Amino acid sequence: MRTSELKTEVQEFKRQRILEEARELFYAHGYEGTTLDAIADGLKVTKPFIYSYFRNKSEILRAICEIGIRSSLVALDEAMARKLPPREKLRIIVDNVTSIILKNQKYIVVYEREEKNLDAEDAKELMNLRREFGTRLATLLQAGAESGDFDVADPLLTAVSIGGLVTWVATWYRPLGRWSQTEITMHMIRNVERMVAPRVPN
Repeated sequence: MRTSELKTEVQEFKRQRILEEARELFYAHGYEGTTLDAIADGLKVTKPFIYSYFRNKSEILRAICEIGIRSSLVALDEAMARKLPPREKLRIIVDNVTSIILKNQKYIVVYEREEKNLDAEDAKELMNLRREFGTRLATLLQAGAESGDFDVADPLLTAVSIGGLVTWVATWYRPLGRWSQTEITMHMIRNVERMVAPRVPN
């Protein structure tokens, strides 16, 4: 491994550790109830160390809030690029995005709770990313409706509904709760498939 590549990996690791610590504190105490001093204390570093990766606390919040949506967009695009019928692509998207939501649960919850504390431009950009997810998913639903795989009257509204259904998991999932991640993911897939299933003639 080249020295430059190793340095990049180390920097990314340190940046990720800052985000993880901030995520825990924002989740437990809220954005307004957390200081940069608290984040630094939790990591046993100085504030200048944090400033070498983030300009301020607001920039940390933005980085936390964008993790879920950017990962979901990547998962959606990867599924869309595969040469599969629309129904199979949709199943893969719901499977992968639900897994992303569960893996990044606290990041998602912090975003939902603290969106009001984002800088206006950051909030706008993140909302645009969420709209982009809905728009791209709607394209798949439209293609599925045209092929007969789906029965969807309003592809965009249905796409937004699917996004909301999957994201909602973050608010109630408990790692040691009644249902496993696999059970929850399969439940989401079945529910989404019911939402778009072609009607059976009487």
